[in-house]
Amino acid sequence: MLTTEELTQELETVRLAQNGDAAAQSRLVMRYSSRIYSLALRLTGSHQDAEDVLQETFLTMLKKINQFQGNSSFYTWLYRVAINIGLRKLKSKPRRYTHVSIDDPDIRQISATPDEHWPAVDFSRLNEARFRQKLDQALAKLPEIYRTVFILRDLHELSTEETSNILNLTESNTKIRLMRARNFLKSELEHLIASQELT
Repeated sequence: MLTTEELTQELETVRLAQNGDAAAQSRLVMRYSSRIYSLALRLTGSHQDAEDVLQETFLTMLKKINQFQGNSSFYTWLYRVAINIGLRKLKSKPRRYTHVSIDDPDIRQISATPDEHWPAVDFSRLNEARFRQKLDQALAKLPEIYRTVFILRDLHELSTEETSNILNLTESNTKIRLMRARNFLKSELEHLIASQELT
């Protein structure tokens, strides 16, 4: 989350960019390039596709930045652009994975049972190549509707509200999809997480 001061500075940068200020446009690209690339890579599983999503996201930003009304933070708006481009790219390609079907659980059943949380894991270990490889393999099996929620909430550490806004979901649906994603990934990575060994 941005502080009030950071949000004010960002909105001023966006205003300048909307007025055609090339330096302000460049600042926005520099500020968000690594985050958008990381998001696209997790979503598509391909460096080439991630680069394509990154490029198209910022081309779209430059073309449509005047459509940003300030009703959300700018990065929420930009993430939504990137997610839409990434999902469109995925749908245009042949399936590379056999996706596991995970049906949305009944909401009343969910509300009547305790929340199942992602197990206690030192997430700094996500930098470990072996763990990241295993996580990426597990993520590839998740249907897109669950994968995107997990990526935004747990890997990019956005709030439930921000994730809901980006994906145009209710907060309840966001929480349900996140729980389903976490439970699936927990099952896929259970032995790895329990031992926290990356061999």
